[in-house]
Amino acid sequence: MPPARLYGAAGLYRRDIGGIDTTMGNIGVISIDLTERQFDTISSLVHELCGINLHVGKKELVKARLTKRLRELEMENFASYIDLISSDAGQAEILTMLDALSTNLTFFFREHAHFDLLRQKVVPEMMLRHAQDRQMRVWSAGCSTGEEAYSIAIALNEVIADPAGWDVRILATDLSTRALEAARKGVYSRERLRDTPAGTIAKYFTWSRSGDAKLYMVNESLRKMVAFARLNLIEPWPMRGPFDAIFCRNVMIYFDKPTQTRLAERFWEMLCPGGIMFIGHSESFTGVQHRFKYVEPTVYRRR
Repeated sequence: MPPARLYGAAGLYRRDIGGIDTTMGNIGVISIDLTERQFDTISSLVHELCGINLHVGKKELVKARLTKRLRELEMENFASYIDLISSDAGQAEILTMLDALSTNLTFFFREHAHFDLLRQKVVPEMMLRHAQDRQMRVWSAGCSTGEEAYSIAIALNEVIADPAGWDVRILATDLSTRALEAARKGVYSRERLRDTPAGTIAKYFTWSRSGDAKLYMVNESLRKMVAFARLNLIEPWPMRGPFDAIFCRNVMIYFDKPTQTRLAERFWEMLCPGGIMFIGHSESFTGVQHRFKYVEPTVYRRR
């Protein structure tokens, strides 16, 4: 994968981009056991690498998702898999493991109240703030397969009377390379558009058939607004900001409180004065030290 390249006044960056197999050779169908010690080893490594807190309640999820990977590698046990990811030769497998353990459940305009607020209040504020330089910067942190980032792009297009007269950039990042590949393709089933009005679909998507199903491709007018890139939130961030709004929804719930506190401070520093932070409706800053001003549930402003 080519290196990241910084661009734009806000320092956004993009990259240049051009059932289950139940047999294992002679091994056959087997049930692979994951011991407590092995689970602790994997969960500790995942926490160290990306901050995700895989508590004991996640053991069966880890076992189910990685068992499929063991079968693909024709491994008989988790001991062999741990040996692999602990070795120099296993560094590429670590990315595959993180992909397998990442949860990417989303659809267009999920948690629609945030997009209502974005259209009704946040974007008009952004237009006033940038009346002179006519540029807007938004970050979708934990963008999954792209629905959130493209929903933001649609919301901005719907409010800005002359989108072509503005320099609008949306940075969309995620830990999962698999999710980002799907996001860049920008092709979705009708189910992912279940909360999207028919008129919006007609305006911003082109449909085609795949067998009996319809698929919907995001139009170029939205694609050119969004830059997708892989980013591990607990590692250094290569972009400078500032951003007018940051969406980090249903992501921090996977981190422990100390990691959430560190991220809250880093997000605060990345926002412009008056900028808005959106978190998921299943999340809260309760117990997290931060400098944000509360606006309404799951919405915060940089003071």
